[in-house]
Amino acid sequence: MAMPNSSPHCMSVTGIVHKYGNGSDSARTLASAVYGLGRSEEIVGKAIAGRRDEVVLSTKCGLVWHTDKGTFKFVQADKTVHRYLGRDSIVFEVEQSLRRLGTDRIDHYITHWQDGTTPVEETMEALLQLKAQGKILSIGASNTSPESVRAYLAAGLLDAVQEKFNMVQRGIADDLVPLCIDKRVSVLSYSSLALGLLTGKMGPDRKFSGDDLRIDNPLFSVASRKKASDFTAQIAPIAEEHDASIAQVVIAWTLAQPGITFALCGARNADQARDNAGAGRLRLSGDELSAIDQACEAHLKHI
Repeated sequence: MAMPNSSPHCMSVTGIVHKYGNGSDSARTLASAVYGLGRSEEIVGKAIAGRRDEVVLSTKCGLVWHTDKGTFKFVQADKTVHRYLGRDSIVFEVEQSLRRLGTDRIDHYITHWQDGTTPVEETMEALLQLKAQGKILSIGASNTSPESVRAYLAAGLLDAVQEKFNMVQRGIADDLVPLCIDKRVSVLSYSSLALGLLTGKMGPDRKFSGDDLRIDNPLFSVASRKKASDFTAQIAPIAEEHDASIAQVVIAWTLAQPGITFALCGARNADQARDNAGAGRLRLSGDELSAIDQACEAHLKHI
């Protein structure tokens, strides 16, 4: 996923092209309308122009700035963004996304954040209508709970959820993942590298610039970075054995976890995108997975 806020336009496009053009068997290109207030989708649209059938294209709805309905979420570039999943908004949003992406269909359409002001039945009615029209091909939800997943399933269908999951942040493993496995709902992990903490490049001496959101994030305290550094040092021999990067080993471990069917990772440039995509070809043995679990227990448990 390339976000315009974190890299120049040309580098964003290059990163996306490398991410799905590196010879792997399958690739997913993810955008979201709210990133850059639509700019993210425009960049993705340019990157996949003429190559639409080579990607599985995902984008999101539910964080809006064209209406003040729903609940306040945040302010971005002088626009007030609300969390809203009303039928009127979803129908409007999908048309805007299709235009920006330069496509006639979205393979996987995700509700970005759940909206307590709109009945799930209304949201699902809109999504099912769009699916019947061929404008979206599957339905997903992000930042959910077991209760909201059950509500989606009761109202219609749910193909996948997209949730934060990584070696440090495993909250969904206890309840949401088992439910999704039982209901045959795919689980896509985001923040799979914990915002870079688990890449092996985030030592205790790392300095953050003033506009880096990680500067005040407890996950990136000096103590946490020291623990993460010790962890990546312990799994380095596994990476070397596979001629892989630390990030690739972490992503491969993520994909080996029960219920996880896809791992989303941020990329600031083409090299990072290419490296992340290469993790899809890495297969860890049972012994290697056990060794990584032991390293997690030793170093990451109390971050």
